[in-house]
Amino acid sequence: MISIRNVLVLGAGKVGGTVADMLADYHRIPVTLADRDPPRRAPDDPLVRRTVLDVEDTATLAAALAGHQLLINALPFQQAGRVAAAARALCAHYLDLTEDVAATRVIRGLADGADTVLMPQCGLAPGVIGMLGAHLAGRFDDLHDLHLRVGALSRHATNGLRYNFTWSIDGLINEYCHPCAAIVQGQPVSAQPLEGYETLVLDGDTYEAFNTSGGLGTLCETLAGRVRNLDYKTLRYPGHRDAMALLLRDLRLAERRDLLRQVLEHAVPHSREDVVIVFASASGLRGGRLEQETRMARIQGGRLRGVDRTAIELATAAGVVGVFELLRTGRLPARGFVGQEQAALEDFLATRVGSCYAALGEPGSGAASASPHRGAAFAHTWPPQPRRRARQQPQP
Repeated sequence: MISIRNVLVLGAGKVGGTVADMLADYHRIPVTLADRDPPRRAPDDPLVRRTVLDVEDTATLAAALAGHQLLINALPFQQAGRVAAAARALCAHYLDLTEDVAATRVIRGLADGADTVLMPQCGLAPGVIGMLGAHLAGRFDDLHDLHLRVGALSRHATNGLRYNFTWSIDGLINEYCHPCAAIVQGQPVSAQPLEGYETLVLDGDTYEAFNTSGGLGTLCETLAGRVRNLDYKTLRYPGHRDAMALLLRDLRLAERRDLLRQVLEHAVPHSREDVVIVFASASGLRGGRLEQETRMARIQGGRLRGVDRTAIELATAAGVVGVFELLRTGRLPARGFVGQEQAALEDFLATRVGSCYAALGEPGSGAASASPHRGAAFAHTWPPQPRRRARQQPQP
């Protein structure tokens, strides 16, 4: 057991606020929620205390961190190195949600010789998808192929991009523009984003998938020498990839990311009507026979502490809050760098927030995804109770 009595969450945006509320609701632990912008409202909350903090002021950050045993970083990826260094200097455990490869490399260097845990990439992808990949890899005697797919999608995509923003614009640009780690025929490779295009049908719905950066985290290193082919791709509705390739490549906006951000922010709406899809497929030899195993979860939005939350907010927050519980209860290493795949999937699913991903459990375990969201309001409170998805019958 690790004694964690107070948690500092940096970044009071939608995901950071959800992380703070989830910690408070499920673990009844005091949380300080800090952001550079003053809160629009200051609710009377005995567990979540809101404060103003500029992390670029090193002395102020250190003062805010004092008295907290754990820091969860929900800020933009550009701040990860600075914040992790502060946590390491003050002997606080550090968790974050970054998908940025360079930031993870910096944090890994900081973790050398640390007395506390530094564990980046604890959200959805990277994060839970790495736990799932490592779990499936361990179920084969000889693993041939491991394909991991995740999509954070609006439920009603009516524009030419077939996409609305359900999470960070900066995060999306980052993963669409940087090289993508993979393993091909047993060799680590660097693939180009937007390449590796494929279409697939999941539970009767058609999607496209293509390479994006950062989703595998450190899984390529962990599975090196154990898998022939490993890749991660983002799920989108058909047509999205070609539209983004026009912007990024033909119009060369990948070279002018500030302009790209302005274009997307001006033209592409944000949506809180979303769904998160997690899919994994593994194949190889088991007992001398070639077999394939798949897992899929479809995650919906819901209510937490009386506030409507989107699917991506809940799925991401559940990833890091589940890791918090594993760390606190001694089911993760107590110091140094920890990769997300070091968390056992079955342990994660058994945490207080693990029901969010219940459908990723063992086949035949009775776990299944929540039923599809219907109507304009959130259909259920958090967490969704696992139940089998009913297939909709066509109307006459």
